[in-house]
Amino acid sequence: MLTRTMAALTLVFTLRIEAQQAGADKQQKIAALKQAIAQDQAALKQYKWTETTQTSMKGEVKKTEQKACQYGPDGKVQKTPISSADQPAPKKESKRAGRRGGAVKEAIVENKVEDLKEYMQQVGALVKEYVPPDGQKIQAAAAAGNLSVTPAGGLDTVQIKDYAKTGDMLSLGFDPTAKKLRSYKVQSYLKDKNDAVTLDVTFAQLPGGPNHVEHTVLNATAKKILVDISNSGYAKIAQ
Repeated sequence: MLTRTMAALTLVFTLRIEAQQAGADKQQKIAALKQAIAQDQAALKQYKWTETTQTSMKGEVKKTEQKACQYGPDGKVQKTPISSADQPAPKKESKRAGRRGGAVKEAIVENKVEDLKEYMQQVGALVKEYVPPDGQKIQAAAAAGNLSVTPAGGLDTVQIKDYAKTGDMLSLGFDPTAKKLRSYKVQSYLKDKNDAVTLDVTFAQLPGGPNHVEHTVLNATAKKILVDISNSGYAKIAQ
């Protein structure tokens, strides 16, 4: 009996030690992830770059625009429009259709355009909640027990739930050797969960410089809207 009791106590003690070690290892990985994000964002403040955004609806490209980007004194990215190209506007209705009918149709089109514009503003605000990732939100998720780390294939897959909204989910691919983010996927929504939005973000490293968001694909399935955002032309700002 005594032997069994001692064996049981040894097992409990061993499991407790392993749990503590796993917890410490997890905290180290979270700390490394946060540090990598902070260092890259600090380094990127020395750069300017071009953001190209292509917006498609139901498989048809509706708008392409470019913006010059760089961090401002407030620590936020400032974007200055370079150019944009909208799809040709629908042809005006012929006089035979009657002025009244044409006016009604024009009003409907204008309302749809305004609705889409408002929707895209909401989408833009949502993207800012997730890109770039926020170290403080990651730490808060870990403290709340909403974060898990799974090593696989040389990468640590960090999964976070309830990051910015209840029910959202993030999956980050972090290279613990290079201390760099490799991928970043988001499952979120706008006003309610029926209006689902996904983000698929890939990263690249500048030659001798920091990691940066290279490509973002946003898919708003409810509206059949796809937004493709790429960042290129990075150059150091002259001091």
